[in-house]
Parts: sequence; C-alpha cells; structure tokens
Amino acid sequence: MADDHTSDQTDSTPVASEVQQHAVGGGAPDTTESLEPTKRASLSEKIEVWQGDITTLDVDVIVNAANNRLLGGAGVDGAIHRAAGPELKKECKTLGGCETGNAKITKGYNLPASHVIHAVGPIYDSDEVERVAKLLQSCYGVSLRLAVEAGLKSIAFPSISTGIYGYPIEDATPIALKTTREFLESEKGAHLDKVIFCVFSDEDKRVYEMLTPEYFPKHIEPVDTSHEAQKGEVVQESSPEATPDVTQQTAPSES
Repeated sequence: MADDHTSDQTDSTPVASEVQQHAVGGGAPDTTESLEPTKRASLSEKIEVWQGDITTLDVDVIVNAANNRLLGGAGVDGAIHRAAGPELKKECKTLGGCETGNAKITKGYNLPASHVIHAVGPIYDSDEVERVAKLLQSCYGVSLRLAVEAGLKSIAFPSISTGIYGYPIEDATPIALKTTREFLESEKGAHLDKVIFCVFSDEDKRVYEMLTPEYFPKHIEPVDTSHEAQKGEVVQESSPEATPDVTQQTAPSES
C-alpha cells in the first residue's frame, strides 16, 4: 500500500511543551488480573503483529496516518477514507485539522472498526532526531489515550511516518513499541485488551517481529509475595535495556 500522507504537511508542529503534554509517561504498573495467585499474564498477550490491509480489521478503532488537513491523501490515508465512505471526510472537515504529533478521533462509518483515530506523524529530519522522535512518540501516546477515553478496547496501528515522510522503520518501530508498553503499564492502559501493529511490507514485518519480543517478552512472571511487595510495591515486567540493530530499509507503504 502506498504512503497515505500527502506532501502538503503544514508547519504546525507543536512546541516541545505541547508534545510533552501528550507524551506517555511511565504511569502506574500494569495490574493485569493474575492467572494464579503467584503469577500474572505477560503484556505480550495484548500485542499482535499482523500483515495486511488495516481497513479490513475488525477492531474497535484503527489509526490513520493522516496529514495536517485530515481530509485524506495517498496510501493508507486514502484507503481508509475510501473504505469508510464520504461521511468520514465530512466529519473530518469539522475538526479544523490537526497538529503534527497530535491525533483526533472520528466515527468509522463503513469500516469494520467503529472509530478512526487520525494521527499526524512527523516528517523525518536526520538533523533533528530527538524532536521528530518526541513527535512520533506523541502520535502513539495520544492515540492510545484517545482510544481508552472513548471506551474502546482494541486498536490497530499502521507504521506511522515510515513512508514518504521518511522515518526509518528500524528507528520508528522501537518508539511505537516502547510507547505502547509504557501505556499498557499505566492505569489507563489496563483498559486496553488488544494492540495490533499492522504492517504492509515483508521488511516492516521482519523488523516488528524482531523487535517486539524485546519489549513484550512472552512469559508469565512470578509476582513478588515478599513482605515489601505486600506493602503495595507492584512487581513490573522488566523493560528492554537494549534494541538489536536492524538493517535499514524504509518501507514505502505507510506514512
């Protein structure tokens, strides 16, 4: 699928303080109900990497990699608008656009998903890596927050900004996974049952499948039943300390 962004992204990038306001922090640890008295489910049970057309997914909400105008474009953006029907564009016209790093939610109309979250990713700039990373993190964080606030339980993401916006897939993927993990460990994140990362190309799939276990290891962790833990200290799954190198190849399929 071709990239869904158009090249008319306006210079509406929020300042650092605005990004930090939306960015997902550590929050409270995950409190998933335990399977046994001394064990709890791994967060990996909530994560899926899926290759295919995001418009066909039967989830509560899909994320659209949109441009600032929110009026449709190429690739995934155009595909979502076509699948949803003209009513989606009509609603988007009432939203007044969206700043880079932010997101807005609409109904899904003719889509299997009941809602669409339109997230505006950054154009990659190798001279401002930290700035664009914060904006991309904000896209994922705001999208997850909007889903929970709307009472939605399952969400599917495309690989935001990795198409004509030029974000290297091996750099964008850890941001998506880390932000999602931190959100799922928070109090709000406990309300989400499923997060799907929808990829288009074989290369995107390879990168996600390589990196996902670093952030969401598949195991069930024992719960600390020590005196200190019973006082209220919750044991968390260990976060990845390193990300393996992945051969660079930017996939043209997502924005």
